[in-house]
Amino acid sequence: MAATSVFQRVRTGSKIGAQYDQEGNLIKVILKTKHLNPHMRIFAFAVSKFPAAITPVFRVTGSFRNHFNILIWLLLNIFWLVKKAIETREEMGDYVRSYSISQFQKTHAFPEDEEFELRKERAISTVVNVCEVYAPQRRYKRQVDAGELLDEESRVHSTLLEFGRYSISSFTGPGNFAVEQKQVLAQGTQGVPPGMAQVSEEEDLQAAEELRIKALMTGMAAMATEEGKLSASTVGQIVGLQSEEIKQIATEYAEKAERSVEDRPERFGPAQQHRRQLASLNKQITQKTKELEELQSKQQEARAACEDAKIKLAEATAQTEKLERELNSLEDVESQADSGFLEKLRALVAMNENLKHQEQTFRSHCREEMTRLQQNIEELKLEYGEGGDEKKEMNMLIDQQYTADREKLQKIRLLMARRNREIAILRRKIDEVPSRAELTQYQKRFIELYSQVSATHKETKQFFTLYNTLDDKKVYLEKEVNLLNSIHDHFQQAMASSGSKEQFLRQMEQIVEGIKQSRIKMEKKRQENKMRRDQLNDEYLELLDKQRLYFKTVKDFKEECRKNEMLLSKLRAKGAS
Repeated sequence: MAATSVFQRVRTGSKIGAQYDQEGNLIKVILKTKHLNPHMRIFAFAVSKFPAAITPVFRVTGSFRNHFNILIWLLLNIFWLVKKAIETREEMGDYVRSYSISQFQKTHAFPEDEEFELRKERAISTVVNVCEVYAPQRRYKRQVDAGELLDEESRVHSTLLEFGRYSISSFTGPGNFAVEQKQVLAQGTQGVPPGMAQVSEEEDLQAAEELRIKALMTGMAAMATEEGKLSASTVGQIVGLQSEEIKQIATEYAEKAERSVEDRPERFGPAQQHRRQLASLNKQITQKTKELEELQSKQQEARAACEDAKIKLAEATAQTEKLERELNSLEDVESQADSGFLEKLRALVAMNENLKHQEQTFRSHCREEMTRLQQNIEELKLEYGEGGDEKKEMNMLIDQQYTADREKLQKIRLLMARRNREIAILRRKIDEVPSRAELTQYQKRFIELYSQVSATHKETKQFFTLYNTLDDKKVYLEKEVNLLNSIHDHFQQAMASSGSKEQFLRQMEQIVEGIKQSRIKMEKKRQENKMRRDQLNDEYLELLDKQRLYFKTVKDFKEECRKNEMLLSKLRAKGAS
């Protein structure tokens, strides 16, 4: 039998069988080294020459050399896998490092950051307080009975007057009140000299502006009488007094004001008096409704408090009963226990109470001592503040020395940080070098992946073969059905005359002959596949024999290597002695 390729041999200890394509040919594994750098290629070439060097020394057959070459190529693939694993670790290392930094920043902060946050909160609170203090406040409100202003300038001026502004820059658009006033005054002062006309024009404009402000202010009402008084809670926060007293005083003042208005109805007309009475009644209804809601809420709170008190009472009763039972059990135990042991236990309890009292006394003494020392520190600070120029110079020298030492410490910290970074980089590089266990794990994972891919490929191949077989069967069945249908459809017409009958029989003979030819071809193909199967079976048996021989050779080689190691160790021992 012809010599088989070295790629057709199965690797030792592998549970993966040889893979074949649809035609029965062996699938060869082609390894490429394009992904390796020049250094790795030189290393692979040098290692591949190693079997040729050891073959004459240990008298190894050619099959072992071929197998060793296969292991070398597998080693190159493992190198590639290790390289990819190291690259992946580098990529994930940056991500893990950034994630750890972010987690550190979430839970820890530097003193500068904490100081900045404190300053930021104080600044925000100050800005908010300033904005609240200097916020625009509405002083007046235009009454509803005053009517609606028609022009835009009057509405703007009225709005500014409500917030306490008495001046407004004139508009430059059409319909401007100032422009109209100038036109009217210009018509009335055509015969006046230019200087006098300008002065009189300014005075007239100022007078018209004042009249206009007075006219707008007549329709205004102060916010104190129109909007009402401040709430009791706001006044309590401003003044710092008790809110209940302020609320009571404000309510009494409002009632007196309403009574004074009701006592003087002659100032207002019937309609306005009716509106005021209606507003007063609505206010009383609203007040009574609020009081009713408050009473209902207080009733609900009282009910809830009553239920809570009942629950707590039941819990306290149960706890009391439990304590009584425990006390009775303790009394029983005490009556049954040893009196000497009980006396000792009482002495220990008394000692514990005495130690607690001593601890409290010591704590109070420590507080007094701390207060005294703080007073001494304050006195020393005052004395130090009253010192002369010598203390100031000494303080300056101390500050300079402190600044120099602080800068030196900062430089040392920077150097230490740089050295720590270098150490971390070296440790990372050392950690990135895979160990023998990791390489073994990579090899196992690669073998498992290869087994999984091989099993999936085999299963897919079987599915494709089954599909092709069923598809061929379907085609033949369709042809058979079509033939039977054709015979059934044309049988009556063919039997009608002798000529059509003979033609029908000839066609049937041709169809039968074609079917026989197809059957002969399929039988021939089956015989060829059978011969191919027998041939592959013979090759498989031959490979099994070679595998057994290989295992035996490897075992003998290991035994000879062990003997060689023993002889070398004995030789070294004799040389040392």
